[in-house]
Amino acid sequence: MHSLNYICTISIVVSFFLLSSCKHDDHAAQHENAAKEVVEDDHNHSDEIILSHSTAERFGVKTAKLTSGMFNEVIKVSGQIVPAPDDQVVISARSSGIVTLAHGITPGCHVNSGATIATLSSKGFSGGDTNEATAIALNAAKKELDRITPLYKEGIVSQKDYNAAEQAYEQARASHSGSKSGSVATAPVSGSITQLLVQQGEYVTAGQPIAVISRNSRLTLRADLPEKYYSLIPQINDANFRTTYNDSIVSLAKLNGKLISSSSANSVSLPGYVPVYFSFDNDGSVIPGAYAEVYLLGQSRDNVLTIPLDALTEHQGKYFVYTKLDEEGYQKHLVTIGANDGQMVEILSGLHPGDDVVVAGAIAVKLAETSNVVPEGHSHNH
Repeated sequence: MHSLNYICTISIVVSFFLLSSCKHDDHAAQHENAAKEVVEDDHNHSDEIILSHSTAERFGVKTAKLTSGMFNEVIKVSGQIVPAPDDQVVISARSSGIVTLAHGITPGCHVNSGATIATLSSKGFSGGDTNEATAIALNAAKKELDRITPLYKEGIVSQKDYNAAEQAYEQARASHSGSKSGSVATAPVSGSITQLLVQQGEYVTAGQPIAVISRNSRLTLRADLPEKYYSLIPQINDANFRTTYNDSIVSLAKLNGKLISSSSANSVSLPGYVPVYFSFDNDGSVIPGAYAEVYLLGQSRDNVLTIPLDALTEHQGKYFVYTKLDEEGYQKHLVTIGANDGQMVEILSGLHPGDDVVVAGAIAVKLAETSNVVPEGHSHNH
């Protein structure tokens, strides 16, 4: 009996220790698993960038869902803005003489139709002032016609004599420039003077160009395409450009732009380049003569991922994009880029359709990245 009680006591003690050992092992395992989850969670979100909603709003941070769509092949070249050939008017001297430019006439100034550009006088030169001579001849011819007209009506003068007097008057009027002393060069259209071809006090001959006026209603973009891309010319149909004095991209499509020609035997361009010409409306923001960075647009492709150029950030030659994870969480992505048209850039890798990409204010997120501290209580669930 005593032996049986002893055995039972031993069994209970052993069972207690075994149970205690199992509970201890389970607790240790649970603790280890919990610690592992914390480490994994910390690893998963260690690259998360925190930017408060108010700060993001203040610095203009905006996002957009990434979708694939159409994108054109792009060739980036240099070019220049030039006046359209049919938009320019040349003012020529109506007679020989010394040029006196009207007050305020300088390159770039605006003139209205009929405005005086310059006067010309040959007074004091050998042969005298031809305009003064034509003025005298016109006055004499008019007096003769005025004298003979009533006589012709009364039948005293023949039809032949009247016709001769009328012809002499018309010839004298055609030869006269409209001024008794010298001639006047006027603007035939309203526009801006793009070139002054003479200087104050210079002697010119009749018919010599004095100035060039551009109406500036249409301008021409000349893009200098390297000859190695010559085979791609048939695919080029549009262009964007950025002038050297403005950071904004100009879209020809929005300015009623159209391709004029892709090459010309009479074109003056750089050796090794083929000029490609576009005509477009001048909205006043583009200065004729300005040099430009041109993005020639060719054949379009579908299912291309693109983002605004402003969404890119660059560090040591690598490009990065930020996506939004939640209300205040952002993540940085290394991306591989393709062509860009001055506004949008092709993404070859690093992003996927549906990503919520930071398309404006990326610099604010980049600054937050360098001083990022996850606030207490912040959590993010995938």
